Amino acid sequence: MNDTTKEIVLIAPYEDLCNKAKELTKDTKYAGIEVIQADLDAGLAIAKDKVVKGAKIIISRGGTFSLLREALDVPMVEIKISAYDLMSSYPQLLKFNEPLAIIGYRNIISGFDLLLDFAKDVKKIEITHDSDVEALIIQCERNGIKAFAGGAVVAGICKKRHLRCFMWVSSYDSIRTAFDTGLSILQAIKKEQELFSRYHNVVDYVHDGVIATDEHHHIMILNSLAQDILDLRADEIVGNRLEDIVSFGTFADEFVASISFVEKVCSMNGVKVSLSKLPVVVDEENCGMILVFQEVVRLQSLEQKVRRQLVGKGFVARHSFSAIVYKSKAMESCMTIAGKFSKYDAPVLIQGETGVGKELFAQGMHNASKRKSNPFVAVNCAALTPSLIESELFGYADGAFTGGIKGGKAGVFEMAHRGTLFLDEVGELPLEMQGRLLRVIQEKEVVRIGGNTVIPLDVRLICATNCNLEKDVEDGHFRRDLYFRINTLHFTIPPLRSRREDIPLLAASFLERFCLQYSKNLKGFDLNAMNYLCSLDYSGNVRELRGIVEMAVILAEGNVVRINDVSFVEGNTISPVKAFSEALPPASKKTYRSLKEIETSYMEEVYEACNKSISQTCKLLKISRTTLWRKIEKPVDEK
Repeated sequence: MNDTTKEIVLIAPYEDLCNKAKELTKDTKYAGIEVIQADLDAGLAIAKDKVVKGAKIIISRGGTFSLLREALDVPMVEIKISAYDLMSSYPQLLKFNEPLAIIGYRNIISGFDLLLDFAKDVKKIEITHDSDVEALIIQCERNGIKAFAGGAVVAGICKKRHLRCFMWVSSYDSIRTAFDTGLSILQAIKKEQELFSRYHNVVDYVHDGVIATDEHHHIMILNSLAQDILDLRADEIVGNRLEDIVSFGTFADEFVASISFVEKVCSMNGVKVSLSKLPVVVDEENCGMILVFQEVVRLQSLEQKVRRQLVGKGFVARHSFSAIVYKSKAMESCMTIAGKFSKYDAPVLIQGETGVGKELFAQGMHNASKRKSNPFVAVNCAALTPSLIESELFGYADGAFTGGIKGGKAGVFEMAHRGTLFLDEVGELPLEMQGRLLRVIQEKEVVRIGGNTVIPLDVRLICATNCNLEKDVEDGHFRRDLYFRINTLHFTIPPLRSRREDIPLLAASFLERFCLQYSKNLKGFDLNAMNYLCSLDYSGNVRELRGIVEMAVILAEGNVVRINDVSFVEGNTISPVKAFSEALPPASKKTYRSLKEIETSYMEEVYEACNKSISQTCKLLKISRTTLWRKIEKPVDEK
């Protein structure tokens, strides 16, 4: 607003009104009111200029007020002729016995009906802005009327024609009343602006797109998020019909017909949104509607964020490549390949025996990728029963089956949106489930069980297996098309027995970890213990070494780990000579077993060593109950 323009401006048609008003503005209460003397068209030009410069309320009277009210789009306050003002002129008029013409706008002359009651020879002439006042006065002269009563315009013409004029003027009280009204309106305007600002901020910063219309579907409000989602600008479309601006696709008929609905998935300008339509009703009359909507993709992202906060540990990759301990050239090669693969979103297949650290590599790849700030969701396919696999992978809609969570449940693909999904032991997936998995990977979208909404996905897939998937493909146990889809990038982690130079580093790392966990102060391994550890075949690979070191830390009583601590079997110790003779049999006596037989044998030994306790065995081996039962392939006693 211009510094010289005040928020309330009085356009005074005549000098007496201007002087009185200026005198009143000396009072602090009215100091914010500007007073300018101008009449009719001159007053209109000044008022327009003041409005442009920031004036919010215009005050005037008589014909000038009527003119300004028609031309300006701001609140107007009229200085009305009060009964006191009229009465102040009555004594003179009552004594005047000659014919008299009262000329003025309707809001003025209606107050002089009392003169007619005194049988005065009075003629009332009502005028408008378009009236030729001077012509009317000349006509009265011809009819013998030489005296007039009226406002500033009439008084000016009478003065020019040397005619007598009784000019009615506004009193201080009338001007003061108009000033008070103007100040009250100004306060109300500012209060309304304050409320609108609060309302606008609330609407503009909510997490939903909002469109408000009138009863004829003309757009009144379009918040910033709605503009972003629909790629529109409020200043270009406010005032237009909603149907002319926003297309609802196949949902258009239902949109027009429905009175209200909540959270229906539809298309708005080609964007999938969850839309709610709420009517605005005042005194049982429809005054418009409010549309509240969110982009489906954004809702999925928000759901993931909330889900991560609600789940204790969250879907987070806790380890990076720095957590992988190695010295061997074979592992160095794997690290180099994995580091390169991290930069791309193509699917990766990690192969390797059980316990070599496939998930550790998957987490490292995620944390080295551009997706590191998004979810890392890991699923062991072998640990899921056939009845749960589909719902865990793809989720289910509300009411899909008895016992389901109210509102439905997101599958791991949805949870991993914009992040990484790690499918461990992918070769264990049932053949009938592989086809649906392939479709989700190819189409990058998923439909929940029992649902009909297509949910778009942005997921980087990493799979792992300890099986020979090529052989499984040839045998018909694994789909060929799925194999080539997940095998775009691939590498194999070598077993621990083929990289024995890594064993001392790994053993030392585990020793440090478990000493901290169990409050032990062990300095390391003696030579016999380390030689024994380096001599084992490790069918369970790094996981087996980890279990051995953990048990050794618990058993150790001195300041170092000894051979008896690492060779403990079934609660007894065996001699170093026997341990080495069994670990390193002469070449002539060596017999070779399959990896499956070695794995099964080892699991059975641990199971017996744990006094046939399933929970202790699974904890030590870091496997699920289902895997233990499947690998041993015989019933186990529950303990």
